[in-house]
Amino acid sequence: MMTDLNSIIDNINYIGAFILFIIGLYTVLTHSNLLKKIIGVNIMETSIFLFFVSIGYVKGAKAPILESGSGELIYVNPLPSAMILTGIVVAVSITAYALSIIVKIHEAYGTIDLDEIMEIRGGQTNE
Repeated sequence: MMTDLNSIIDNINYIGAFILFIIGLYTVLTHSNLLKKIIGVNIMETSIFLFFVSIGYVKGAKAPILESGSGELIYVNPLPSAMILTGIVVAVSITAYALSIIVKIHEAYGTIDLDEIMEIRGGQTNE
């Protein structure tokens, strides 16, 4: 019983990332409001960031800062953290762009509900 609890505690980051991804996916698939869909995508992005940062973590390791006389130490891999910083910048940029598109959609259709937009566009063709 105790080993099961320790296994869960050791993998809590992965479990949390999976749960967050499922919540985000559920939000994207079940809501017709475009703003809620963007929030769901952001939740999914956050879960992926958590997953990759968790992969780079090494239990008992130190930050990769070289000190004189440090000897043989185990260091945490800094590459996932650096990549995630880039991913966060890209995610914020895409979110800002998506929000600006939602503003334009609201100006054009008077709503941000996808079902209502499809009803309005139902009489129009794409030609």
